[in-house]
Amino acid sequence: MGRGKVEVKRIENPTSRQVSFSKRRNGVLKKAYELAVLCDAEVAVVIFSPSGKAYQFSSHDIDGTLARYRKYVGQSQFNHPLSRALVWKSEMEDMNRSISSLEARLRHFSGEDLEPLTIKELKRLERQLSVGIERVRSKMRRIISEHTSQLKKKYKGLQEEHSRLQKRLNQLKDVAETTTRISDADGVSVLEMFV
Repeated sequence: MGRGKVEVKRIENPTSRQVSFSKRRNGVLKKAYELAVLCDAEVAVVIFSPSGKAYQFSSHDIDGTLARYRKYVGQSQFNHPLSRALVWKSEMEDMNRSISSLEARLRHFSGEDLEPLTIKELKRLERQLSVGIERVRSKMRRIISEHTSQLKKKYKGLQEEHSRLQKRLNQLKDVAETTTRISDADGVSVLEMFV
């Protein structure tokens, strides 16, 4: 008994839609592999899921295959001024959307414009801020620890230098006292000894 004809339209149930996507994606990738092996064809397939995850198959280097495709089909279309303008306009709109989204996130991180956020989004923002604060604190602790150890090394070096200079000073005092005693005993002043 054969399968009935499947009506091609969007599946409304999200779970069924995901299951169908997964099965059909695997089927398409399997067929691409079979075509490449059986017919020795250069095949490249790229599939993006509804969530934006990419799946790909390539019988050869995918970058080389895509470059070959662009050269074969895309160049003539892309060289047309109107086509280039549409591509750049689309790119610019994507960039503007990204900029707007990033600016909104930055405002949220600074505690501004929080009214449109849901409880779930606020909790996610709170988690992100907590993680960020912990990273900042960890970095501060590391810097303070390194700075403290450098200061301890410097302090120890200064103490050793102080001890060395103190010993030298004591030696000079001993020499001066000995010289004074000798000169007093002989009746010769220290200045006379050096002249």
